[in-house]
Amino acid sequence: MVKHIVVWRLKDEAHGNDCQTNANLIKEKLLALRGQIPGIVVLEVGFDASRSAVSGDVVLYSEFTDMTALAEYQVHPAHEALKPFIAEATTERRLVDYEV
Repeated sequence: MVKHIVVWRLKDEAHGNDCQTNANLIKEKLLALRGQIPGIVVLEVGFDASRSAVSGDVVLYSEFTDMTALAEYQVHPAHEALKPFIAEATTERRLVDYEV
């Protein structure tokens, strides 16, 4: 099992939308990947509640069957299609992948 966690900080405005609108769109787009990409066991998206100076805005928590499934997810067309939207809306991205 591999856990894949990504935290994004969002721009105040991007795509003609405010930060919260983009956060909602990112969540909607990521959750739509469920059932489309083999090897995803768990996929959750949440928003930061603390609003601290060191927190991110959006988090992706996902689990994959193995490292091969995670690698296939990374290049899957459905995932690739989201990357430009998310990249344009973010100022920072942090990532942790680990096996359990």
